[in-house]
Amino acid sequence: MQNNITRRSALAGLVAATGVAGFAAPAFALNTAQAERLINGMITEINRIINSGRSERQMIAQFEAVFTKYSDVPIIARSALGVTARSASSAQMSAFTDAFSGYLSRKYGKRFREFVGGRLEVKSARPVKTFFEVKTTAFLQGESPFEVIFLVSDKSGRNLFFNMYIEGVNMLASERAEIGAMLDRRGGNLDRLIADLKKAG
Repeated sequence: MQNNITRRSALAGLVAATGVAGFAAPAFALNTAQAERLINGMITEINRIINSGRSERQMIAQFEAVFTKYSDVPIIARSALGVTARSASSAQMSAFTDAFSGYLSRKYGKRFREFVGGRLEVKSARPVKTFFEVKTTAFLQGESPFEVIFLVSDKSGRNLFFNMYIEGVNMLASERAEIGAMLDRRGGNLDRLIADLKKAG
């Protein structure tokens, strides 16, 4: 049971790192079909990478490219940093964003081999308040299928997803808690966190 939880959390991380936060064209432009198409496109790329047979180094490089393509990286970084982002200088935020992006890609990219033979499939999409919810099903070898939900918006000029839930677990909140704990262990020193993130994962 514990192994299943770990693998499912890692899968969530893989997908979350490709775009756990991001916003996107004017608000009126996004519709259900576009939201579903966005997630379908991302999932197609993730499935291809997982089952490509490439080396870990090559997979991580591809993973970073998908992350950049489907995520609003500055927004995910600011969300993960939480209240500390308010007092950070523009130079610190830029450095943190770069370090955090690489950290996520390395951290979760190294888990790809555990999901060879697995896949994600889009099942439905619907509007919810000011965003769209896209439901998918994850299929991993040796496990029962489980639900992964993506929330898609267009608030920063492009259609991107800004959060996801795996079996009810808010992955954006999880990343924020982890980064917060890492910052606490460094006495709140953002520069130290940035330096360590560049080497971590």
